[in-house]
Amino acid sequence: MKSIYDFNAERMDGTSQAFADYEGQVLLVVNTASKCGFTPQFEGLETLNNEYQAQGLTVIGFPCNQFGSQDPGSNDEIGAFCQKNYGVSFPMMAKTDVNGKDAHPIYNWLKDQKGGVLTDGIKWNFTKFLIGRDGQVIDRYAPTTKPDAIKADIEKALGNK
Repeated sequence: MKSIYDFNAERMDGTSQAFADYEGQVLLVVNTASKCGFTPQFEGLETLNNEYQAQGLTVIGFPCNQFGSQDPGSNDEIGAFCQKNYGVSFPMMAKTDVNGKDAHPIYNWLKDQKGGVLTDGIKWNFTKFLIGRDGQVIDRYAPTTKPDAIKADIEKALGNK
């Protein structure tokens, strides 16, 4: 059985990130966009990352331009936007496809683990996946689910409840 720790992804700076480096942590994996109605969720994601990082949570963003061309910039431009406007300090991967033939393997695996309501495909920006310390998907959250609404699930995954 695969886990998220079996995957690698390219970071915004072009270096490779082995997800095995996150083994034993709780992860919140989110496909993001800089020009989306949900973009203000960056603030809530940063708050979660800061609040729970010492307990073992890492939020990981995957910028995606597949929905309404809402993240058209380069990796450098996206990174600068996230830092300047929302103070994002959590890891951001390189711009990624989450659906279709060029979808990143990590997203194919995530969708296989937790399908959507009508289809397994990612429907829009800011779809969130909560990953347990064992590297398995705990739950999938719709783009409309605000980061603070996931707090109880994060605390449970961290072993706080």
